[in-house]
Amino acid sequence: MSRPGFLLSAWPWRSAAYLLTGAVTGVAALVAIVTVVTVCGALAIVVVGLPLLVVVALSGIPVASVERRRLRLIDRNRVSDRHRVPAAPGLWAWLTTRLREQATWRELGYALLFAVLLWPVDALAITVALFFPLSMVATPLLMATVGDGHETKVLKQWTVTTWPTAFGVAVLGLLLLGLCCYVLGAAAGARAELTRLLIASREGELGAKVVELARSRVRLVDAFEAERRRIERDLHDGAQQRLVALTMALGLARLDAPPGPLADQLTKAHAEAGKALAELRELIHGIHPKVLTDYGLQAAVADAADRCVVPVDVDLDLPGRLPRAVESAAYFVVCETLANVAKHSGADRARVSGGHRDGRLFLKVRDDGRGGADASAGSGLTGLADRVSVLDGRLALTSPPGGPTLLRVEFPCELTRPADRSA
Repeated sequence: MSRPGFLLSAWPWRSAAYLLTGAVTGVAALVAIVTVVTVCGALAIVVVGLPLLVVVALSGIPVASVERRRLRLIDRNRVSDRHRVPAAPGLWAWLTTRLREQATWRELGYALLFAVLLWPVDALAITVALFFPLSMVATPLLMATVGDGHETKVLKQWTVTTWPTAFGVAVLGLLLLGLCCYVLGAAAGARAELTRLLIASREGELGAKVVELARSRVRLVDAFEAERRRIERDLHDGAQQRLVALTMALGLARLDAPPGPLADQLTKAHAEAGKALAELRELIHGIHPKVLTDYGLQAAVADAADRCVVPVDVDLDLPGRLPRAVESAAYFVVCETLANVAKHSGADRARVSGGHRDGRLFLKVRDDGRGGADASAGSGLTGLADRVSVLDGRLALTSPPGGPTLLRVEFPCELTRPADRSA
């Protein structure tokens, strides 16, 4: 509305169309609601009245659907339907889903407000801001046709008997029409904002998008972990077995070959194949260790502590298994932290402790090294924090210069089944 070309654009007429259709739609909504309520009152028998009351409760849905389409006249931002998709097909699933939704009752409240109060406001705005100025502009035409060139009434109030006065009223009507275009724009904008607030607020849409993003993030995490397990399984059952067979074949060939250059080359090839097999096993273990899949986080952390070059004490008490995504994330956080301890801390000893209580997994990794670790310095700690946040977890680091360093991690999760203690 602040642009110079507003009066010459389509927005004043779009605003007028929005208010005019609002008045018409409001009358239709009022008639429909009154009809349904009258029928419900006339058929106040439980068997018949209860279904009709359900119809009343759902009457806001079509009204809101029409309102979302009408908003396109004045609001370029698309308004989405905030109703959930029923979990199962069929009318009963649809009804139970709709009756349990907050959006259904908000739309019912809006429909009642629209039918009782809002459409008269739309009608008043369109009458005062559009029809009155247009009737003034049409004064000369009305005087020439209805008044036979002698007289006519302006807004049914003032009598005009001369042509100069008629044209003066027309000019005044044009000036008022230009001013009223801004009134129409303001009224339509306020009316559209109220509608969006009641049935399609931006905060609600943002909340729905956040929920959907959180759900998609969980699905991506699950898909990523499933892909990691598939790669680990394919490497373990495919490439590793082929390397084992190759190593055995080279060993047998080395034993059968007579001493000489060929035997030396076979010895080197056998050694390189053994190194490749060892590296592949480490790679498989790093992708997704089998002990984590079979025995859970407690056994996997103990295995990681045994392989760490720095002595690590483990005090982890988990009475059951955790969700796979949480187990995987917690394990790799511990492994990465122990790797950092071995590379950068200069520590003589480390400790991993934790447990599960109050619906959360708690982990602590502490070392007696030099400290001074900084997550903002581009280290792997930022990646660890991102991995933890994907599962709505929290990571906190305390590492003053001179040590000690303490890493705390929390994951919201529940135990899924008893732990396998056979490891």
